[in-house]
Amino acid sequence: MRRAARDLTVVGGLRVGHAQDPNVRTGVTAVVFDAGVPTVVDVRGGASASYDTASLALDATFGRRWGLFLTGGSLFGLDAARGLRTCILEHGGGTRYFSSRRLQAAVSGAAIFDLVDEGRPLPDYGDLGYRAAASAARGPLAQGAVGAGAGATVAKYLGRDRARPGGVGSSARSLGRGASVGVLVVVNAVGAVRDPATGRWAAVARGPRGRPVPPSDLARRPLAGRGTTLAVVATDLVLERPALARVAAIAHAGLARAIVPYLTSGDGDCLFAATTGRVRPPRREPWSGALADRVGRLAAEAAVDAVLAAVRPRD
Repeated sequence: MRRAARDLTVVGGLRVGHAQDPNVRTGVTAVVFDAGVPTVVDVRGGASASYDTASLALDATFGRRWGLFLTGGSLFGLDAARGLRTCILEHGGGTRYFSSRRLQAAVSGAAIFDLVDEGRPLPDYGDLGYRAAASAARGPLAQGAVGAGAGATVAKYLGRDRARPGGVGSSARSLGRGASVGVLVVVNAVGAVRDPATGRWAAVARGPRGRPVPPSDLARRPLAGRGTTLAVVATDLVLERPALARVAAIAHAGLARAIVPYLTSGDGDCLFAATTGRVRPPRREPWSGALADRVGRLAAEAAVDAVLAAVRPRD
């Protein structure tokens, strides 16, 4: 387990926590906001497993979230929503809708497939979601094989037995004027990971004799495997939800620079973008969309660093 000096938790108005099962390599990572914040989702992989994402469409009524969760366990892991919501409500969060006196805390999330040990019972993902939320903190974020990344693997295109360890990674960039944008990823991809700055492979499948086999060596061969990369992009700069959608789209481009191939039919790639709205932007943009483009560009840079951090060798 590692801790990053500058990660998603530098964004004001949010906390991040992890929980994992001691017996099965799986877990949950929770992003908890101080209030319900504008949120969007951009699902581009062909095999996603997600919770309450339809209501995050730009034309939907309820586009704010009190928390987001990334989880292992595939469809079973989506039970983490219950624990995350319960924890938020117990700690004073939630919103009253319509004429009801009952507080509700809207949350969304997505899952990776990490269930490889069929002989052990499934953990209670509701409990894991609660514990991840209860442990959420503003300090440096633990990375690697923790939370939703506890059982993650990458480079599964030669089969899971040839894959490499994946995990959780995070990075952030300053936007100036006291604002930041941060990215949190769970890398469990079919593809390999490459550092676009050097062109070197950071995590590739291993052949029968242990030789690294990058996907470029298999250009004429179908790639095996099922996987997913999940991400949360958050900023404390005030942005409207359409601008957040642009940021999300550009951030996907950063993930595609580091994960090869990305967005395959066997991947459930899903990215959430949110703003805590703590910092007002400059009054005028030089042109419409300029601010979203800038935030997205820096988010894409942070996304590359986050992916590389997720697969970095562990202590």
